[in-house]
Amino acid sequence: MTDEITPRRKARRKYEDMHKEERRQATGQFNTRLPRPIFDEINEFLKEHGIPKTELIYAGYAALRAQTEQKEDA
Repeated sequence: MTDEITPRRKARRKYEDMHKEERRQATGQFNTRLPRPIFDEINEFLKEHGIPKTELIYAGYAALRAQTEQKEDA
């Protein structure tokens, strides 16, 4: 099997190159690593309840902000 550059692949690469900076400015990623058991547990929970990973991040962030604000008020 050869890795020929098809017109479609060439077009995708061109598109990705043109929009790389735009995507970098619009989104971010945490690139964290979790131990496999907890990773699998979290993924299973999210899948069972139909929760996207981004919702987990937003909810966790909101909870930590609330917790931090409570500590600061005390």
